[in-house]
Amino acid sequence: MSLKVFAFQVGHPLTIKSHHNVGGLPEKMGLELVEPLRELFKDEVRDLGRELGLPASFIGRHPFPGPGLAIRCPGEITREKLDILKIADAVYIDQIRKHGLYDDIWQAFVAILPVRTVGVMGDSRTYDFACALRAVTSVDGMTADYYPFTHEFLGETATRIINEVKGINRVTYDITSKPPGTIEWE
Repeated sequence: MSLKVFAFQVGHPLTIKSHHNVGGLPEKMGLELVEPLRELFKDEVRDLGRELGLPASFIGRHPFPGPGLAIRCPGEITREKLDILKIADAVYIDQIRKHGLYDDIWQAFVAILPVRTVGVMGDSRTYDFACALRAVTSVDGMTADYYPFTHEFLGETATRIINEVKGINRVTYDITSKPPGTIEWE
């Protein structure tokens, strides 16, 4: 097996992004950490993955926040809200994959909002959570634009989430760019 040497220019402009998703690894791990990978940004890690011949499905996987799902749960974090969030997110990502959009999007997720709203299901009123869908395009994660879903996609996805996720009765779509917003909600 031959050893390849990779040289990457790690040129960070005045950095707004703090690396909140690195560090904190246990001292004893069942693996060897290769440095300076922790200094690379997501696009640079993807370039390295391509050079190493990793599968495109692995390289193109949407980023997941280092702090975990709680970052997508503004306000009080409860087991109930996290369970609702996991199911809603699975439906959303399924919709994106079903429509062949996954590889066009840098990152997509659901955030459960710290508010309950009145709704109607069948003949009954509901008082459940609202959620926000977020999908962005980006090259490096430093700036991002919202993904321009069609109204049909958003309507179909909202209907699926409301019908399939007990605890959500309202769905919104976040069209904030980065900056001024961030990709994640917290």
